[in-house]
Amino acid sequence: MALKINPFAPQSPKFPSFHFPQMASLRSPKFFMASTLRSGSQEVENLKKPSMPPREVHVQVTHSMPPQKIEIFKSLEDWAERNILVHLKPVEKCWQPQDFLPDPASDGFDEQLKELRERAKEIPDDYFVVLVGDMITEEALPTYQTMLNTLDGVRDETGASLTSWAIWTRAWTAEENRHGDLLNKYLYLSGRVDMRQIEKSIQYLIGSGMDPRTENNPYLGFIYTSFQERATFISHGNTARHAKEHGDMKLAQICGMIASDEKRHETAYTKIVEKLFEIDPDGTVVAFADMMRKKISMPAHLMFDGHDDNLFEHYSSIAQRIGVYTAKDYADILEFLVGRWKVEKLTGLSGEGRKAQDYVCGLPPRIRKLEERAQGRAKEAETLPFSWIFDRKVVL
Repeated sequence: MALKINPFAPQSPKFPSFHFPQMASLRSPKFFMASTLRSGSQEVENLKKPSMPPREVHVQVTHSMPPQKIEIFKSLEDWAERNILVHLKPVEKCWQPQDFLPDPASDGFDEQLKELRERAKEIPDDYFVVLVGDMITEEALPTYQTMLNTLDGVRDETGASLTSWAIWTRAWTAEENRHGDLLNKYLYLSGRVDMRQIEKSIQYLIGSGMDPRTENNPYLGFIYTSFQERATFISHGNTARHAKEHGDMKLAQICGMIASDEKRHETAYTKIVEKLFEIDPDGTVVAFADMMRKKISMPAHLMFDGHDDNLFEHYSSIAQRIGVYTAKDYADILEFLVGRWKVEKLTGLSGEGRKAQDYVCGLPPRIRKLEERAQGRAKEAETLPFSWIFDRKVVL
């Protein structure tokens, strides 16, 4: 739950420098830096060591939601039970990874595995780089549950709380957990990737965490998750389409099933924000504008394999080039959410609210213009090795 400064810098096309915040110039292992993180009234200096993955450099804001607004989320408990928990599926009705993989207990396992590997041989390396990046993003699920449990008023206070918000977070996590499991096992069986390098990348990413700059604020948090769930729906949907084009219908089915989960989760998160617009339009539109000014950071933007300090940038460039997730998709998602939440039709806003409304509604066309300029200035793409595919080179 993986997509930012200067999102459209000239470069080869998945997110053309579409990593928010951009940190390319800070990621060299020879570059030492101190990141200043605010914790209450204290400032803590963290020195980046050459062996460490990339780190962000910005002052972290915490607990930005006024305490009285916590009552809004407490008052929505019953509403969430009726309107959000219905978007979860009972475990017995959910698909499981084994439904799409060779059965190790079957006499036909060897033949099924051979067929999977034969299909995988027809798929190009650039597709596998993107599929691996998507899988690593899904496998960092502990970080995403942790992030949701930082949000004031909706966190799981005990680890087994019976509030609707806590039940949603745990069950959402459980459903999402299948995505990384399925893709991980498929890639392992395919024989096309270096699983040890991938496993290192997962460990680095979970250890690095993420900072989407949601400030323990559920207004910001649910806007972020609404955007991200739609982004992953689009990304997995496009990997399904590409798998079909490469002749692997089983892989297309795998990616398509994951995309359908992401779509269902998107529906739940967008309903929460829609309700916030109904109850508190001014506060919600201001939060929406704040989140978009920061840019939506992809959850895996601190991706690292122990070698490439710009790994996320390189993975993103390939995803942009082959059309899995692009700068255009980013603008499309924003435009979709503006329409979904009827932001243009909001009335009775404060001066700050009206400015936020104008900013958000005017942003999609601005992003599209920046994208067009970036594509016009794009230089010839580099070719780089990826550790995930045994250092074979791929065009960015």
